[in-house]
Amino acid sequence: MKPIFFLFFLISIFVNAQEIAILKYNGGGDWYANPTALPNLIDFTNKNCKTAISKNPTSVAVGSEDLFNFPMVFMTGHGNVLFDTNETENLRKYLISGGFLHISDNYGLDTFIRRELKKVFPNLELQEIPSSHPIFNQTFSFPNGIPKIHEHDKKPAQAFGIFYEGRLVVFYDYETDLSDGWEDEIIHNNPKDVREKALKMGANLIEYAFRN
Repeated sequence: MKPIFFLFFLISIFVNAQEIAILKYNGGGDWYANPTALPNLIDFTNKNCKTAISKNPTSVAVGSEDLFNFPMVFMTGHGNVLFDTNETENLRKYLISGGFLHISDNYGLDTFIRRELKKVFPNLELQEIPSSHPIFNQTFSFPNGIPKIHEHDKKPAQAFGIFYEGRLVVFYDYETDLSDGWEDEIIHNNPKDVREKALKMGANLIEYAFRN
């Protein structure tokens, strides 16, 4: 990476350190799914973790230079995802420069996102994140790892990650759909304790992303 590019990234992250964006992608998948989820999570995190994140998250395209304005981006959807060559390179530069991507499988995303992540990091694999990882022990403790929030195929909840030079740069929640637990209660009528687990795990993700 060119030094001037890296310097620009660091300045952007410093200026916008209290913002999170929703990742807008091509391919036909509904990147805009769960519109109340991230605002609710931000509100919860601000109240419980002493953050001051903007309550109105914006969207940012995978291939946009604006991606580098955010220390963390959130991605969800049900269907196809397609990164072109420019988008693949842009996302890779963002992640290896200090950015963090949280992907929440809203059911049907798995096949496509695995394929596209392989474009971004051809030599790296998604690994299951052990329950001992610090991401499960921020303000809130999850000694058993990622909680089960929403039922898809009666499989256990799993947290996968991509590690670049030892740093977790991608967090992928699978068979749990954390963002369903962040949505307004009238949309997903989860029990209070389940909703609370989802919000607490989401807050941990934000804390980890902002500090590492």
